[in-house]
Amino acid sequence: MKDKPLHLVVLAAGEGKRMNSGLPKVLQPLAGKPMLAHLLEAALALDPERVHVVIGHGADQVSAMLEALGDDRISTVLQLERLGTGHAVQQAMGDISASARVIVLPGDMPLVRSETLAAFARSPSALAVLSFRAPDPRGYGRILRDDQGRVVGIREQRDASEAEARITEVNSGVLAADADRLAEWLGRVDNDNAQGEYYLTDCIALAAADGAVVDAMCCGDPEETQGANNMRQLAELEDALQRRRRNALMDAGVRMPDPASVQIRARVTAGRDVVVESGAILEGEVRLGDGVVVSAGCVLRDSQLAAGTRLEPYCVLEGAETTGACTIGPFARLRPGTVLAAGVRIGNFVETKNAVFGEGAKANHLAYAGDARIGPRANLGAGTITCNYDGANKHRTTIGADAFIGSNSALVAPVTIGDRATVGAGSVISREAPPDALTVARARTRTVAGWERPVKKV
Repeated sequence: MKDKPLHLVVLAAGEGKRMNSGLPKVLQPLAGKPMLAHLLEAALALDPERVHVVIGHGADQVSAMLEALGDDRISTVLQLERLGTGHAVQQAMGDISASARVIVLPGDMPLVRSETLAAFARSPSALAVLSFRAPDPRGYGRILRDDQGRVVGIREQRDASEAEARITEVNSGVLAADADRLAEWLGRVDNDNAQGEYYLTDCIALAAADGAVVDAMCCGDPEETQGANNMRQLAELEDALQRRRRNALMDAGVRMPDPASVQIRARVTAGRDVVVESGAILEGEVRLGDGVVVSAGCVLRDSQLAAGTRLEPYCVLEGAETTGACTIGPFARLRPGTVLAAGVRIGNFVETKNAVFGEGAKANHLAYAGDARIGPRANLGAGTITCNYDGANKHRTTIGADAFIGSNSALVAPVTIGDRATVGAGSVISREAPPDALTVARARTRTVAGWERPVKKV
């Protein structure tokens, strides 16, 4: 079997009516990405020759999501009529060589691990199914065994007898077989059942009747096999995945005082003695160096924090990076292109975008730095903004080392503030402020004596 090329067939044509959503079921989001994307990540780890995704309802949406993955091993097969799982697999078989080994997967099984699939793929049986023990087997196909424990069939819920309905070993929907034999069995499946559909699971009874060895590998963690047919079940999957990810981080040494409140929607790399506090949300790709503290309510998306960086509560970072230990927040927003060197202080209600702060620079409160380069130890006073956008184009502001920008100043880009320059509070600077000098640009203060406030007309 090891010499056979591996092909995967993923069943993703269903609508998921009970979701009551405009999205196809397999595109429902889980930890920040579609259920189908989670499954494909595990499946592609097997290094298959090709993954055939059977699409139907919402075909354009599913195809767009698959194209965004950018993996040329993935192709789509359109199932125009949804006549059952057996019919769906038949649509893909024409693109699979007879010498291949085929694994069929339901598209809404996002928690399955690649290790489980790899172990299942090694089954030497002519046909194998992945089963699990369900405390409540209602809704699942029951695994039927003979007196010697050999698998002889799968009975769907609607067609099960009273005795069969009490069986707790059930079908996960994952099946493996040699392509030539699977094609033969699929050709003999009929739709004489309560649903009037062509069941893939009928291949098991056909294989057993032919004397083929049928194996059922029981999954040790039933959670891996779970799908979602409605929003409540989707929430249960989210809870399970979040628990798995939090446990993995804590096992690696990350401290979470209130783990149940933390959401991990990212690939997270964390060093030693990292703390992630209540209500934090991590998305995309996140890297946390040794001793990083992510305080309550922070949101990190595609960001990298160097060792010793501390986020005070309720900061939002996207595409931001610290290259040394910094203090950020509370209530700061760092947007893409923000890079902070060691010792930088970004305080409350400060927003940055495409801004590089040199070592020891500070913007302690109520400031905006966009398309800016701020030199080492420079200080942006409260209310300072870089006016970087003229309505059509963005322009750069350069602030030199040890510069001091007084409160409530507007720096109209493109503009340069020299090293050790001082800008007086309330200034609007539209041309260079030279180094080692005070630059003030504001209207002269004038007092109008005897002035009376207007009053409302009666």
